Amino acid sequence: MTHEVKKTVAEINKRIEKGKAVVLTAAEMVDAVRRLGKVKAAREVDVVATGTFSPMCSSGMLFNFGQEPPVMKAQKVRIGGIPAHAGLAAVDAYVGATELPKDDPLNKIHPGRFKYGGAHVIEDLLRGKSVKLWCEAYGTDCYPRRSLEKDVTLADLKYAALLNPRNCYQNYNVAVNLTSRIVYTYMGPLKPNARNANFATAGELSPLFNDPYLKTIGLGTRIFLGGGTGYVIGAGTQHDPRPKRNERGIPLSAAGTLMVKGDMKGMDPRYVRAVSILGYGVSLAVGIGIPIPILNEDMAFFTGVSDADIQMPVKDYGHDYPNGIARTLGYVTYAECRSGEVVINGKPTQAVPMTSLAMSLEVATKLKERIEAGKFLLTEPVEPIESA
Repeated sequence: MTHEVKKTVAEINKRIEKGKAVVLTAAEMVDAVRRLGKVKAAREVDVVATGTFSPMCSSGMLFNFGQEPPVMKAQKVRIGGIPAHAGLAAVDAYVGATELPKDDPLNKIHPGRFKYGGAHVIEDLLRGKSVKLWCEAYGTDCYPRRSLEKDVTLADLKYAALLNPRNCYQNYNVAVNLTSRIVYTYMGPLKPNARNANFATAGELSPLFNDPYLKTIGLGTRIFLGGGTGYVIGAGTQHDPRPKRNERGIPLSAAGTLMVKGDMKGMDPRYVRAVSILGYGVSLAVGIGIPIPILNEDMAFFTGVSDADIQMPVKDYGHDYPNGIARTLGYVTYAECRSGEVVINGKPTQAVPMTSLAMSLEVATKLKERIEAGKFLLTEPVEPIESA
């Protein structure tokens, strides 16, 4: 394949350092490609800033709380009352965003209304609050301490990273409920007989819609993560590299995902928020922005994707999903979802977003501003992520 336009990441970075790079948000790029065509847009635009802010259940914090005499090898750890996995090393632990306490007082009064979980611990730490750290150990000659209990802040932790196994889904289901009773899901409560349709992703702003074949995103890609700087460290844990796609390369199902990490001490709690989902539990809303270098007209074409180009599968979460049935009821576009109403089984149905479009645009805009200010350079992947 030959291209009329050819750029390199190194060339684009030089333009960023000189303050000459042309950076557009993904929403702005839709208009640019429509007006200019992909070749001229590729010549004029250097970087497209994408963004999403949505509940991402597969998230968590890897942390090290440091030693104090006498030293210990923690066997059981709770932070903020939330169990953390301690089978890593002496004072390393991992707390998942969806982890819950054994006893949640609010849940006893109103089943399914979870008040506090791992995501809340993460947000509290980012807000500068102190949380209770509790540890238990069996004791050894080299690690004699058997217990530890103290209050800690983010500053007290020797190491704290947001380490998320599966974020940034490339497309996702539109959830409906075809049963005669309300069902409670990670996509929110779903009314009976498909009286609402809940959807996620940020449409044309969403990172993996703008690089559907992952041509510029891979191991080592620098990203905006939670208000700070993070990195892609590989494919997410449910990454599907070969989904069925439409003519623009957009997957017609939940497909690509990313594993990401970043230093929490450089993050902003505005872009990392705990979420309590009625009847389901706890999740973590994460702001992620990925810069897409416009290396050629193909990348200009891909980043010109619009909400109307994105088809999303409709799935029944009342019967099919819980029973592992993969049936797709049909497709609706993101543009239709964004209008507030979609047609399900021939009937108008209220469409309810799980993703904040306003915050997604803010993430993309913040990333754009950092690139324009020369504070955020692009990286080339050291290893690609498989995508057919």
